[in-house]
Amino acid sequence: MRERKRLETLLADDEELARRSGDIEAYFELAREGEQVEEELAREIPALSDHAEKLEERTMLSEETDPLNAIVTVHPGAGGTESQDWAEMLMRMYLRWAERQGFKSEINEIQDGEEAGIKSATFTVSGEYAYGLLTGEIGVHRLVRISPFDQAKRRHTSFASVFVSPEIDDSIEIDIKPDELRIDTYRSGGKGGQHVNTTDSAVRITHLPTGIVAGCQNERSQHKNRDKAMKMLRSRLYEYELEKKKAATRKIEDSKLEINFGSQIRSYVLQPYRMAKDLRTRVEVGDVDRVLDGGIGPFIRGFLKMRREGGIPAAMAADDLEE
Repeated sequence: MRERKRLETLLADDEELARRSGDIEAYFELAREGEQVEEELAREIPALSDHAEKLEERTMLSEETDPLNAIVTVHPGAGGTESQDWAEMLMRMYLRWAERQGFKSEINEIQDGEEAGIKSATFTVSGEYAYGLLTGEIGVHRLVRISPFDQAKRRHTSFASVFVSPEIDDSIEIDIKPDELRIDTYRSGGKGGQHVNTTDSAVRITHLPTGIVAGCQNERSQHKNRDKAMKMLRSRLYEYELEKKKAATRKIEDSKLEINFGSQIRSYVLQPYRMAKDLRTRVEVGDVDRVLDGGIGPFIRGFLKMRREGGIPAAMAADDLEE
């Protein structure tokens, strides 16, 4: 059924491409006959371009796990409130991106910062090819701005890390032995609803052999939280095994570096100039506010093109790191 749905989508996309191209050809024919069709062409040509870009993205999503849902985890780096606020901004950026894509998103676990921002957050983005589109976001993200928390209005640099794993469905077997798990229950610490944080319904599961932890606190039922935490754990164990295989053939990816200066994959600068720049693909976007509101499409396409053409460079240029 999944393969049938995929093929039906491909056919529908092909028909849509043919329809839009035909409409534009018809408008040009009318223009040659003296008709005023500038408004129609100004509307249809960008729409065709957007549709073609989405189809191009699909051709670059060929990995086995690309079609799956994505589990995204955001952690602030050192720096206290500054980095925690930046981590929350990143989380909002991805949630806004998901909304624009028509994807469903659900926060699984979140720990609020003491003054502002978050100490960590994990959320699921559900939609076709969500993981394939977001996999290039793995790594350290750097923000430069005038701090809203600094009375002296000084410029601050903050870091936060993003990790993305595929949500593994029940058709993929992951062998987890019950005696290898430690299951803890606790009272939800988030803002929550009326009953979410009044009982010990939150669940945290630790896989003892690997130390991998997954938790969920957003459901009122401990049973539901346990089911969701178990699903996240299976996904992370699957990703863990994939990473072990990758490590046998190459060094650890740049995205696994420490959350500090010199290891970032992307910079978002709000002061003294305004620009978002990916240090791997060299993609730059001047409208950084639009990027932070979910407009990360150019970076996603840049990463997928680079992966198709030969993969991620082992290191970035020193001048980029200084920027």
